[in-house]
Amino acid sequence: MAYIGNTPAESFASFEKQVFTIVNSQTAYTLSHSVVNENDIRLVVNNVVQEPGSGKAYTASGTTLTLSAALVNGTDEMYCVFLGRALQTVNPPNASVGSSQVAASIITGQTAETSIATDDLILLSDTSASGALKKMTRANFVSGVGGTNTPAFQASLTASLSISDGTTVDVVFNSELYDVGSCYDTSNGQFTVPSGEAGKYLFGTTVFFTDGAGNVSDMLIYAHTTISSTAVQSQIARAESTSNGTLHTQKTLSSTFTLNLGVGDIVKIQAYADTNNGSATGVGTGGTPGKTLFYGHKIIE
Repeated sequence: MAYIGNTPAESFASFEKQVFTIVNSQTAYTLSHSVVNENDIRLVVNNVVQEPGSGKAYTASGTTLTLSAALVNGTDEMYCVFLGRALQTVNPPNASVGSSQVAASIITGQTAETSIATDDLILLSDTSASGALKKMTRANFVSGVGGTNTPAFQASLTASLSISDGTTVDVVFNSELYDVGSCYDTSNGQFTVPSGEAGKYLFGTTVFFTDGAGNVSDMLIYAHTTISSTAVQSQIARAESTSNGTLHTQKTLSSTFTLNLGVGDIVKIQAYADTNNGSATGVGTGGTPGKTLFYGHKIIE
């Protein structure tokens, strides 16, 4: 006749026995295996089977065995046989164990974390190993995910710049607020893509034009790029005289733009000004570094 149910992992097994060392005046002893209650063990004292239960010879719960009366070391002997221990081992079928079959303590610290330490462990399912569960530290996990907005820089102009009538000049932002990756050069106003940092970049600039006499009729700012050794000048902002012919005394032009750059490519900002009398136009700080500045950073992809 075929076997009904899960196939036993062992054909034969004996009940496990635990021998206790008697301690005078002691009624509580530790079991080597946890039990539900005293009916899971057979207790034998001086070769006499004891009656289990409250008000009887003994009770048991978890790993604690409690006698109703203390024994004497050297005179009494005591052992127990575990009746409730499994005689065979069976692996549960796949997906047969649910949350109601496991204790809440199976995962410690189940409350939501407000911060994660660098050496905290994160549980992962490895698809390359048929979904095997693996763990890695938070530090390694972060280093392998996403990217960073670096290189990154921001520089400002701290001394006024003069633009001759009808000419274009490089705006050399001579003071760095930050330069992560050493990518910006304050001596020439150029951003250069560092080794290993090719990719998409976001740039922004603000240029403050000023002319006390109000002679400026046209102002432009350019993004001047050298990509794969090819120089290109691209207009990114412009301000002309007003519709009624009023000329400007001062004007702030701003722009943001994105570029796909390779290692060694260069980006800088240029300014152009035209006046109605041939005089020079100034590019100033406006009293604060934020009036004329240049910034950029790599875009996370």
